[in-house]
Amino acid sequence: MSEEKKVLEYDEDDSLKFIRENLPEEMQNEFSDDEINYIVDLVYEFYEDKGFLDENDETEIEIDEDELLEYILKNARKDAIREYTDEQIEAIVAGELAYCDTLNLFD
Repeated sequence: MSEEKKVLEYDEDDSLKFIRENLPEEMQNEFSDDEINYIVDLVYEFYEDKGFLDENDETEIEIDEDELLEYILKNARKDAIREYTDEQIEAIVAGELAYCDTLNLFD
């Protein structure tokens, strides 16, 4: 499957639905769509900063989840969109990474 085809399979609405369905039960109704999408946007800012979204680069992508979480925690606190706990951010990021895994985006 071509890299271009993989990118076309990603759907923001499907990602949001997947994340919501996979959040811990106690977090199911804690976030607006915009609050979840904000964290997902930070994930993709991190990917862009690392050069992971460069379509011409065929190198295998290894995502350092600790570094990713550190980046998101730092930026979420700086932007102060809302008060996120570390656990909330980790749950949203885990949902996004799991969604990407279902699409084999980084294989």
